[in-house]
Amino acid sequence: MSAAQHVAAVPAPVAVPRPRASAEPPSPGPRRGLPFWAGLLPVLTALALVTRLPSFLRPLWNPDEGFLATQARMLTHGAVLYRTVVDRKPPLLPWLYEACFRAFGDGSLLPLKGLAVAAQLVTAVLLASLARRRWGERAGRTAGVLYLLVSIGLEPEDAQAATFEVFAVPWTAAAMWCADRGRWGRAGLATAAALLTKQTGGAVLAPVLLMLWTTRPAARGGTAALALGVTLPVAAVAWACGPARLLFWCVTGSGSYASVEGTVAASAARAVANAGVLTTSCAGLLAPVCLLLLARRRVAPPELWLWLIASAVAVTTGFHFFGHYYLQLIPPLTLLATAALRALPDAARRVAGALCALSCAAFLTAGLLATPPELPHSLRVADAVRARTAPADPVLIWGMHPEQYWFAGRPPAGRFLTAGLLTNYSGGRDASAVGEAYGVPGGWPVLRRELRARPPALVVDDSRGRPYAVARVPTLRAFLRGGYARVGSVEGAVLYARR
Repeated sequence: MSAAQHVAAVPAPVAVPRPRASAEPPSPGPRRGLPFWAGLLPVLTALALVTRLPSFLRPLWNPDEGFLATQARMLTHGAVLYRTVVDRKPPLLPWLYEACFRAFGDGSLLPLKGLAVAAQLVTAVLLASLARRRWGERAGRTAGVLYLLVSIGLEPEDAQAATFEVFAVPWTAAAMWCADRGRWGRAGLATAAALLTKQTGGAVLAPVLLMLWTTRPAARGGTAALALGVTLPVAAVAWACGPARLLFWCVTGSGSYASVEGTVAASAARAVANAGVLTTSCAGLLAPVCLLLLARRRVAPPELWLWLIASAVAVTTGFHFFGHYYLQLIPPLTLLATAALRALPDAARRVAGALCALSCAAFLTAGLLATPPELPHSLRVADAVRARTAPADPVLIWGMHPEQYWFAGRPPAGRFLTAGLLTNYSGGRDASAVGEAYGVPGGWPVLRRELRARPPALVVDDSRGRPYAVARVPTLRAFLRGGYARVGSVEGAVLYARR
């Protein structure tokens, strides 16, 4: 065969038609934000609702909620914070309770319980965002879910109550979130809000300052912005409440309360017990962190360690070690565990998740079945008070459960809602540091004036043998002898009516 014939035998190339644009669209680039949050937010919302379900099943969980409820009711009826109703806490949460009572009525804490769910959800979202920015989307999902799983890992009366720590932790997470992005003014505002929710919330300033220090070349104006963000809200609140009163009730007037005199054994036992409960509930977080520490491997950046250390110092402040104090350890611990899990095999992440889920199920079940220890007694005392007084009659309840005022629907006879403010009794303190001499400075003259000006229609001695019993309080004992007679008792609480 000739060469010409061979060339001619080669078939001509066949033209392949191009597909239409709609037949095979180009693969989209990575979409930012929407898929991550669209998938995670419903999960976090459901977890926040489920984990705090027990909080809706009881009228309240601990005396702090009762104090806030009674205080807020007084505020809605014209009382003035730090003047005609007093507490050792900053004003943001009492004002929040007051706003809810004005909007929805003062007969239920359901709106506050709903806001507590939102606070935990916001905290989880901020932690997820922090982890995602630093370590990727999987870490973000891990942080958000793990936080909510362990957020109820304390006794139900500590974890389920809508009190100070629950509303402070979102602000601490927000401060870290803003600092992580170099938004120093906003970080200062969030720090101030945490401080004005509970004094120990200001501990987050330590890691924020460390982050500012390590980014000095890029944040020359950050120091001024952070300082203004912290100081301006505090100054505004001081102006609204009165600087001297705010300083006294939130700082200088609590010297006896913060003393360890008479409470060393009880506080040490409570510290060990609550630390043990938190360690058990957070085993899924602690295990990966400890594993890497034992292997001498870097776990997380220093600001997260400082956040945990500062929170631990805050827990020890006052040496009372109540269970709800430990809640502010959970956000930094969650991020440390998330960072550690990145360096471990996938099996470790599954084990950690399983441990946290198991802990959550156990504490959720406990919350669903438990009843606050003193709740039945407080309800019975309130029933007795209601039966013997009219709605406008002032009442003095000498005890540590101010929720009895709220349940009874009767106004307190003075600004001091617990015997602890006037005797320094708290958290199992023994008689060596309890009495009139240890109360809030200047408290007894004020109470005597209030009792003379507006004598209570009923006095309830609910001390039940504790160190602040009426027999150990000369002023109150003399007041009862001068114009009151015993008219009954309820489970050890003694009722006195005016003669």
